Amino acid sequence: MANGNFTRVTEFILTGVSERPDLQIPLFFVFLVIYGLTVTGNLSIITLTSVDSRLQTPMYFFLRHLAITNLSNSTVIAPKMLINFLVKKHTTSYYECAIQLGGFLVFIVAEIFLLAVMAYDRYVAICNPLLYTTVVSRQVCFLLVSLTYLYSFSTSIVTSFSVFSMVYCSFNVINHFYCDIVPLLALSCSDTSFPETVVFISASTNLMFSITVVVASYFNIILSILRIHSSEGRKRAFSTCASHMTAVSVFYGTLLFMYLQPRNNHSLETDKMASVFYTLVIPMLNPMIYSLRNKDVKAALKRFLTNLCC
Repeated sequence: MANGNFTRVTEFILTGVSERPDLQIPLFFVFLVIYGLTVTGNLSIITLTSVDSRLQTPMYFFLRHLAITNLSNSTVIAPKMLINFLVKKHTTSYYECAIQLGGFLVFIVAEIFLLAVMAYDRYVAICNPLLYTTVVSRQVCFLLVSLTYLYSFSTSIVTSFSVFSMVYCSFNVINHFYCDIVPLLALSCSDTSFPETVVFISASTNLMFSITVVVASYFNIILSILRIHSSEGRKRAFSTCASHMTAVSVFYGTLLFMYLQPRNNHSLETDKMASVFYTLVIPMLNPMIYSLRNKDVKAALKRFLTNLCC
């Protein structure tokens, strides 16, 4: 941009999910229910997998951390979003916006890799059951989760810095309900080719690596299940990974649609709806997917409630 007089942005205005005044209160209650279910469901998973002795296995250890990332990601987005439904001025400061984007990236990248780790865990459990306790030991579990959080934090720092190193001047209305990358870059009055490249390479690399691990794991899982002669054995083996396959399909499908499009093909309104799905709806659905299809979790919940009542 040529040098000239301009006012540097110190705060942004979020348009929200909808700009229609008559929809603000109904939408507030809809998303309040969604967030309430998200908090309740994920806290339940975190609590049960922490206190129930029968859920102290690698699968439930990873599930607990998936619930932590789901809850944290929604909490980065939902409270500010709910407040904006009730106030007229939907402003957020420059630094608050940067922190929100950074927090969102930490937990969304962590979720991407946790789903891959969980697929690998199921692969070892089904394809190499005799080596399971050795290959997926407690130390390995802690290492995988620690590396996931370390990498996601590093990715967040690099990506957030590249986005907020751009110059934002005069126009400060973000066509979104939170500070996301694409609508932010659309406001910049400087060359955005570098952050766009960083975001595209990071998103595509993370997704392709994670999806490769998931697809390779489930390809081998399916082959192993098909070799099982007993129909009951096949059913039992499939049931151990059905919930994860469902969660993976919904999550990756939404992210691929969202981020692996060239910028000139992006519709901000469509992206906004996709963002509602993977920042708020999926974190609400995951506890339901894993609990409703999982006998161990349902049994642990019954034991937990029984102990509370006694």
